[in-house]
Amino acid sequence: MTTRVHGRKTVVYPETDGKPLPDGEYQAPIYREIVGAVQNFFHDRPDVHVNGNTMMYYEEGNPRRVVSPDCYVAFGVDVAAIYDNNTYLIWEVGKPPDFVLEIGSASTRRNDLVTKRELYARLGIGEYWRFDGTGGDFYREPLVGEFLEDGEYRRFELRHEPDGMVWAHSPTLNLDLCWDNGQLRFYDPVAGRWLLTRMEEREARQAAESALQAAEAARQAAELARQESESARQAAEEREAQLKAELRRLRGESQ
Repeated sequence: MTTRVHGRKTVVYPETDGKPLPDGEYQAPIYREIVGAVQNFFHDRPDVHVNGNTMMYYEEGNPRRVVSPDCYVAFGVDVAAIYDNNTYLIWEVGKPPDFVLEIGSASTRRNDLVTKRELYARLGIGEYWRFDGTGGDFYREPLVGEFLEDGEYRRFELRHEPDGMVWAHSPTLNLDLCWDNGQLRFYDPVAGRWLLTRMEEREARQAAESALQAAEAARQAAELARQESESARQAAEEREAQLKAELRRLRGESQ
């Protein structure tokens, strides 16, 4: 928990509300994929904080004024301080997150569509996205991205592909967010590649490790072959020297 002195009283900002993740069995795997992909994308940016399900307090001195986004990204912040607190105190961080994404579920849809949307606009969060893995059972549409303008959210243009993919571009992340057969994928238009999912990253790492092991085995085999070849060469040279010496002896030649 985070403890601060406000006025004449000590205020405690808990790290958790003590409640399980809403619809956790459904949301948790999706949450891990989304947050993990975005964290990997910004891993070399020390001023970018990516996380989710963090207790985010937005009124100093009042721990009841709290919200917990499924995924959020904040640019230009002291990442170490946020981790040390294990909470996000907007007045200490100096700004709200720049990007927030909620994952649709049966118990959170109304909160995401109304209460959180209004709160995020009031807090000044520049982009608010909603992802519905079902394609519309929770939010009535698979994907929505909104940007804040004059205190109100306005929609990004969604593109619908013939194969069913729905996507839009996030200027804040500089990534395309794509609803693809029930999965949220991120595309990097600058690098021209998809961000890897946790499974794809694990498979790629295993493939790289296997390739490295194969390369090391090939190097060792080549070194062994080189050593054997060198030994054979030395043995041949020694045998040649012995035969020459024997021939000279038989000819009566001096050594």
